[in-house]
Amino acid sequence: MNIPLAPRPLMILGTSSGVGKSLISAAVCRVLLRKGEVPLPFKGQNMSNNAWVDKDGGEMAYSQALQAWAAGLEPKCEMNPVLLKPKGDSTSEVIHLGKSVGIAKSETYYEEWFKPGWAAIRQGLKQLRSFNKNGRFVLEGAGSPVEVNLQKRDLTNLRLAQFLRANCLLVADIERGGVFAQLMGTLALLRPVERSLIKGLLINRFRGRRELFDEGRQWLEGETGIPVLGVLPWLKEVFPPEDSLDLLERRARKVNTEINIAVIKLPSISNFSDLDPLVAEPSVQLNWVELGESLGDPDAVIIPGSKQTLRDLEQLNVSGLSLQIKDFAYKGGVVFGICGGMQMLGRSLEDPFHLEHSTSSNPLKKIPGLNLLPIHTVFEAKKLLLRREVMMTWPEPTLVLGFELHHGKSHPLEDMKGLLMKISEDQELGWGLIHDGKCKIGGTYLHGIFDNGAWRRLWLNQLRREKGLRDLSADVSNHSERREQLIDLLADTFEKYVYLDPLLKK
Repeated sequence: MNIPLAPRPLMILGTSSGVGKSLISAAVCRVLLRKGEVPLPFKGQNMSNNAWVDKDGGEMAYSQALQAWAAGLEPKCEMNPVLLKPKGDSTSEVIHLGKSVGIAKSETYYEEWFKPGWAAIRQGLKQLRSFNKNGRFVLEGAGSPVEVNLQKRDLTNLRLAQFLRANCLLVADIERGGVFAQLMGTLALLRPVERSLIKGLLINRFRGRRELFDEGRQWLEGETGIPVLGVLPWLKEVFPPEDSLDLLERRARKVNTEINIAVIKLPSISNFSDLDPLVAEPSVQLNWVELGESLGDPDAVIIPGSKQTLRDLEQLNVSGLSLQIKDFAYKGGVVFGICGGMQMLGRSLEDPFHLEHSTSSNPLKKIPGLNLLPIHTVFEAKKLLLRREVMMTWPEPTLVLGFELHHGKSHPLEDMKGLLMKISEDQELGWGLIHDGKCKIGGTYLHGIFDNGAWRRLWLNQLRREKGLRDLSADVSNHSERREQLIDLLADTFEKYVYLDPLLKK
C-alpha cells in the first residue's frame, strides 16, 4: 500500500507515558490549521477507557477526538485504528477501526494481535488519506519508543515513524524530574536509523523563568546535535486528562465555589471526560473520591461510567463506599449515575454472556445493585454505539446531544413503575425516582450529558435551590465552546514558545 508522503508527517514521541503527547499533538493540529494546512491526527494504537463514538458509530479514544476538533475535523475512528480498553486481570477489549473484535491477554497480545493490528493501522492511514489527499499526518506515539523488550513488536511508535518517514519531536516532562536523563537515555537506546528521525526536542511543563533553562538547552543541543525547539510552561488551566491517572492531579481547590460534588473514582472508570464541563463551572468544586476515602458531606454524588461495572460495584461494597452512598441517598441526597454508574444504582444486574468474566458460581444469578433506583440491567452480547440528539424532559424540556456506548440494557421494575419517571423522550435512556414530588436519584445512558450547557445549568440549579442559592442562567453555550477556547489557549502558548518550522521541512 502506497501512502503519499507530502507534506511530510510529524510525530510526537515522548520519553514516557504522561509527558503531554496528547495535548501537544492537539496544539500542533491547531497551529497547522492556523497555517492553512489540513492536519490529520492519528494514533495507531491507544490504551484508554475514555472513549468517543464517531458519527458512523465507530469507537475511538477521546484524545484523538480532541485532536480532531483541534484540527477542525469531525472525529473518525480511523484516527485511532487500534484501541485497547483495559478490563482488568491483564485483559483488554480490542477495537479495530471502531469495532470490537475480541479480547486480548497481555501475555499473548503480540503473538495474536500484532499482524491484525498493523493491518488496521495501515487501513486507517489509507482511509484518512483518501478523505484528505493534501493533509499532513500528525502522529501521536504511545508511552516510550524505546521499551527494549517491546521494540520489535511496537505498533505505534518508531515502526510507524519509519513507515511514513515522519519528522519526530521528542517530548520530556521536566515536572517529573530527571529531564536530561529522560532525553539522553531515550536517544541512546535508538538505533541510528531511528535517531535520524528525531528533528527536535521539547521540554514540557516548565515552572518559573524560562531563561533559567538556557544553560540546559545549550548543553542538550551540544551533546545531542538536535535542537531544543521549545520550553513549554506549566499551564494552570485545566485541560482534559490523558488517562485516569491524571485525575489524581485534579485535587486543587477553587475559591468561592458554592456547590460541592463528589465523583466516585471507580477502579475501572471510563469516559471520565463526561465530567469536564462541571470542572469548568466556576461555582462548582468537583472532588474525586477513591475507594477507602470518606464521601464527606457533598451537595451531590455522581457515579460515572465503568468498563467493569460488576467488578467496580463489588469494590464499592468491599470498601464500604456503597454504604456511604446509600446513607447519603436515604438522607435525601442527590445521586446521579452515568451509564455503568446508573446500572449500579439499580436493584439488580445480570451478565449472561460473561462479558465481565463473572467469577460467581452461578453467573446467571441476579447480582444486587445499590437498590437506589428501581431498574434491572442485563448485559447483552452486542454493544450499542450511537450518537444521539434527544429531548430531555427533566429537569425541564431541553434538546441535548450525546452518545451511547454500553452493553447493558435496563428496564424499570413493574412494581415500581409508578415511582419512576423517564428523564427523556426515549424511555430507555434514563430514569429518575420520584419521592415527595422531587427527583433526587436518577441516571442516564447518555455520555456527554453535562456538555449541554442549558441542561447542565438546569441540573445544577436544583442543587442550588436546595441550598437557598439563586439560579444560574441556563442561557449558556455548550462545553464545546469552552473546549475550543482551551485548544486555542494551548495553541497560543505553543506558538509563543515552540519553533515548529524544522519539523515542517521535507
